[in-house]
Amino acid sequence: MAEPATQSPYISSSAGGGGSSEPGGREVKGAGPPQSCAVHDLIFWRDVKKTGLVFSTTLILLLSLAAFSVISVVSYLILALLSVTISFRVYKSVIQAVQKSEDGHPFKAYLDVDITLSSEAFHNYVSSAMVHVNRALRLIMRLFLVEDLVDSLKLAVVMWLMTYVGAIFNGITLLILGELLVFSLPVVYEKYKTQIDHYVGIARDQIKSLMTKIQAKVPGAVKKKPE
Repeated sequence: MAEPATQSPYISSSAGGGGSSEPGGREVKGAGPPQSCAVHDLIFWRDVKKTGLVFSTTLILLLSLAAFSVISVVSYLILALLSVTISFRVYKSVIQAVQKSEDGHPFKAYLDVDITLSSEAFHNYVSSAMVHVNRALRLIMRLFLVEDLVDSLKLAVVMWLMTYVGAIFNGITLLILGELLVFSLPVVYEKYKTQIDHYVGIARDQIKSLMTKIQAKVPGAVKKKPE
């Protein structure tokens, strides 16, 4: 008589595929969602309190940078943080002295956290950054050495338009506008996705048609294969 099939203790499956597990079926801690999901949830206001906190904090910081110098803003932020931590440290010390308790340092749990960056993690970050740096250098060479005349002309037109933008706005103002767009456009797009995709598709087709005509007439342009 055949014995019933048993699942190996070294194999653990889950309906959601939400992480790895150790032998014996114990779930390994630390297998969380990717960071991109957290950013996606943040800009789509999935958690209103968390998004509101991040949005208001960064907006106040940018407005402060627009009104004051970077040195002043950083100095005031550090002073505010030190005022909170020192006041809390003194308060807890007084309470412990009055109650004659031995709770210890109020920030001991945070002081004991290991924040050391291992050499392996550092090399991984550097390797990942080098991929983007090399790609950016290659793109710069292509554009400035005119590998494709049309692409170089596109960059020239964009930079010419940016001179007008720079004459109206400074960098901090553009960052403030960028933050407002990041925290508003995704929500609007999610609500009116069908209509927006329709008009964006029409505009993209028109631009592709125009660029094809320009490439056909401009000498030295690299003929790109249609996607």
